[in-house]
Amino acid sequence: MPELPEITAHAERLADNWMGAELTAFRPLHLTALKTYAPQPKEAYGRALTGTGHRGKYLYLHFDELTFVIHLMQGGRLRPDPKQSKKPRGGMARWVFADGGALMLTEAGTEHKAGVWLVTGDPEGQEPVDHLGPDAPSMSRDDLATALASDNTRVHGFLRDQRRIAGIGRLLSNEILWAAKLSPFAMTRKLPDDDIDRLHAAMASVIQHHIDFERTLDDIGKSADRPSAVHHRIGFPCQDCDDEIRSVEYKRYTVAYCPTCQTGGKELADNTTSKFLK
Repeated sequence: MPELPEITAHAERLADNWMGAELTAFRPLHLTALKTYAPQPKEAYGRALTGTGHRGKYLYLHFDELTFVIHLMQGGRLRPDPKQSKKPRGGMARWVFADGGALMLTEAGTEHKAGVWLVTGDPEGQEPVDHLGPDAPSMSRDDLATALASDNTRVHGFLRDQRRIAGIGRLLSNEILWAAKLSPFAMTRKLPDDDIDRLHAAMASVIQHHIDFERTLDDIGKSADRPSAVHHRIGFPCQDCDDEIRSVEYKRYTVAYCPTCQTGGKELADNTTSKFLK
């Protein structure tokens, strides 16, 4: 799933290429694509794209006071659609503009969870972003410390919880914790001040590094091509200490880490078979 750096850079590309384009039609291409019933998309017709943006992993397309909020989910993409086929493969929704151009939301696979919401006014406080915590780059060190103390949970899961911090997913969680030299299973309320300092610094540096990388691309790339110290390097030597990068596998995500750098040399294990390292 695209995370905050990918969404940030993609919003910038959309602004560069589509700003000022007048919307003439919005067409859901799948029954589940449009998640709202009011306002009606036709209320945006005749309006120009006045801005783009994002909140966490959600993209914004602004047409004056109307905003399309888009979630790409796992396999979604928002790209130019020059062919405008009647039944495009993976098509979820299409925006058509007065100059004949179009953007299409597609989703690979069969889940069809990518979606579009249309809201009036500031999207903040409205579905689907009303449940989100602050965007990760906006969090101060004290904000992070307060959030960490609000619940005693494993820090890897904490970073991925969009209600606490918006925009961080599987890859960034692994990369941030490696950069901070913290165990993925460290408990949030037990982190000493020095660990919180390193975690906050790692969040800022890793996210900015990934934003800088994404800005070099013409489109949202593949996860495997993104900068990675541990996430896509399981079984390879750690670039800092040469220990082997290990993993704990779950159904929907993988925890990747370096034992020497992060867990005092201990190997973590799924608690279905043994105890977690705290």
